[in-house]
Amino acid sequence: MQRAAADSLLHRTLTQAWRQRGVLAWLMWPLSLLWGALAALRRGLYRWGWLTASGVGVPVVVVGNVLVGGSGKTPVVIALVKHLQAQGWRVGVISRGYGRHTRDCREVLAHSAAHEVGDEPALILHATSAPVFVAPRRVQAARALLATYPQVQIIISDDGLQHLALKRDIDLCVFDDRGLGNGFLLPAGPLREPWPRPVDLVLHTGNQPALASIPGFRAQRRLADHALRADGRPIALAELRRPGGPPLLALAGIAKPEDFFIMLRQQGLVLAQTLALPDHFDFDNFDLSPYKDFTLVCTEKDAVKLWRYEPQALAVALTLTLAPDLLARLDQLLRAHQSPTLSSAHGHTTS
Repeated sequence: MQRAAADSLLHRTLTQAWRQRGVLAWLMWPLSLLWGALAALRRGLYRWGWLTASGVGVPVVVVGNVLVGGSGKTPVVIALVKHLQAQGWRVGVISRGYGRHTRDCREVLAHSAAHEVGDEPALILHATSAPVFVAPRRVQAARALLATYPQVQIIISDDGLQHLALKRDIDLCVFDDRGLGNGFLLPAGPLREPWPRPVDLVLHTGNQPALASIPGFRAQRRLADHALRADGRPIALAELRRPGGPPLLALAGIAKPEDFFIMLRQQGLVLAQTLALPDHFDFDNFDLSPYKDFTLVCTEKDAVKLWRYEPQALAVALTLTLAPDLLARLDQLLRAHQSPTLSSAHGHTTS
């Protein structure tokens, strides 16, 4: 927990520095020039043909961002997969598997431990049942997925906007309430690369998106009206609001834990205690004994790891509703990238 506290302190310090162009940001600004030069050189190597992007034979949709940290990409991936599945498409998902303890290319299976495949890939499989593969190189993950599931027609990459080695057909960039932060590149600011940059779609997942400076589509976020235990048993949130039960401890190891706590309170839950953990916290050395008298409430992303140690913990899902006009635009872009084989297999014809 000491390491977690130190990581959390560092995260809060940088997050504060990246909100505005203060003293700390300006002190780091010369380093951001080096970062920008290296990023520009890398993009140039691909543009000039010194490095080449590899295609995989099916349309690839990359869901990424230009800011460091979580901006709600994984819920967007889940929503997109479900949308495409509802239309009859066979969809696969690839990821680097951030936070996992392994470095190979592997399929994410129902029994896979989150520390072996990453918490977000495990959550995507749980939520969609789509085939999911992780690898250090996303091209490798995509090829392994298609070799195992040749019927897959569309691949969605969870993150990877800066992974230029994979040829993509559609780039979707996700923003949250941070907007562009202070506008500086790393490490002086939160930007991985300069903005604006060419993308096909921009999506805002925050409550107060910076639509004026970054035009794009909106997504609506809300909590499910029930929680789940490890055995799949649902518990209505209304039951947790009844007096006389064990006190509630809400914990979250996500990019913005406070957002989860606020949403729980908006559902009428009285939280006796909250515990904000670093993003991708793995719970391997987490001491649960101080909280034995609490009912633990967590996110789905945390639950795929926490349930190994506390199956009675309650996971409350965050559902994301994408704007119909965004989905219509995505469908239009995909139709433009359809091959005759893909169109015939899906039962659609391009107009």
